Amino acid sequence: METVYKGKAFKFGDDISTDHIAPGRLFHLRTNLPELAKHVLEDADPEFAKKVQKGDFVVAGNNFGLGSSREHAPTIIKMAGVSAVLAKSFARIFYRNAINVGLPVLICDTDQISEGDQLEVDLSSGTIKDVTKGITLTFSPLPDAMIKILNDGGLVAHIEKNGGFNID
Repeated sequence: METVYKGKAFKFGDDISTDHIAPGRLFHLRTNLPELAKHVLEDADPEFAKKVQKGDFVVAGNNFGLGSSREHAPTIIKMAGVSAVLAKSFARIFYRNAINVGLPVLICDTDQISEGDQLEVDLSSGTIKDVTKGITLTFSPLPDAMIKILNDGGLVAHIEKNGGFNID
């Protein structure tokens, strides 16, 4: 079971909405998620989609993912290669949608993480090593059942793979 992720931090502030993540003006792309993913977070950082690499992290403040309940937002973050979103808090529906599509979302204090820091995140131990700064931060470790769902690619993929909800 994969539990450790390594990548670079892309730092955002508070109240990053689903419109920041998946711009409403591009709603017509909702049936073409690979194309929509090319615009992920562009209203918060116009260059993000061009700079992010597989394994990198979105790091934010409070209330990440507020706004509409569209699943497109966490889906295109994941499609862009982001391994996890770290924030002080999440909008509830975004949090659930992220888990459902297989995107780890971790509640932690992000104040000490800076743009460009190299991070190692361990879902099982609940640790974030900021390799750049030589510090370790913590979050509540994810339960094995949640890690299994995430590794299966989300809730629907987990149910399809296991013929039902099976966390044993």
